[in-house]
Amino acid sequence: MNSLKVEKDGRVVIVRLHRPRVLNALSSELLDELLAVLRPLDNDPEAGCVVITGSERAFAAGADIREMAGKTAAEMVAEDYFGRWEEFADLRVPKVAAVNGLALGGGCELAMMCDLVIAGESALFGQPEIKLGVIPGIGGTQRLTRLVGRAKAMDLVLTGRVMDAHEAERAGLVSRVVADERVVGEAVEAGAAIAGHGRLAVRAAKECVDRALEGGLRAGVRYERRVFHGLFATEDQREGMAAFLEKREARFMGR
Repeated sequence: MNSLKVEKDGRVVIVRLHRPRVLNALSSELLDELLAVLRPLDNDPEAGCVVITGSERAFAAGADIREMAGKTAAEMVAEDYFGRWEEFADLRVPKVAAVNGLALGGGCELAMMCDLVIAGESALFGQPEIKLGVIPGIGGTQRLTRLVGRAKAMDLVLTGRVMDAHEAERAGLVSRVVADERVVGEAVEAGAAIAGHGRLAVRAAKECVDRALEGGLRAGVRYERRVFHGLFATEDQREGMAAFLEKREARFMGR
């Protein structure tokens, strides 16, 4: 693989974007490689979480402008350019973004497609596509608005300004801010905590939280309750509650 470096730490898979010359710009080739790595993990019981990270300088500085600059509108529509990123967003395996440096444009959108965002103090987030005569195209206007609200989203999208990690945390885009040198380690620890829980419950919880952004409160609460009820058909529910009552660590099996 030319655009990624992959390693494993227990049940956490660490995927590092590796296009240093272009600050990890998101190309079609990088997406192909990313999906090739992640698709099998959706059905791998030994993969409890994925950490997506970049370099000290950049998580990802944006989409690959050189790749798309010469395309026509007809070509963009015919290719459904960026459409395949939804496959990444829809993966059921939990994803933690470990962000140092620049997370701009497509990089910010990639972070928002993850379930947790852990940022170093040097991290910068933004959707500066307006400066290129376009708008965000990988869900930026939609996910950003849902996460940080209309006022902040309008500010970032229309002016193209960036916000630092602490502003991003206050706004609700970032889960935690840590020292730069702790970002990947913190993300792996969070991933290990997620992977240590019952796989069925983790995926159900992730789906319910995502559902909260897509519909009304009443329908969401009903959906959550049905999922909660359904988990009582699993061995993990019986094991988890038995372990609690017996004051011991649970041994989840993903069944």
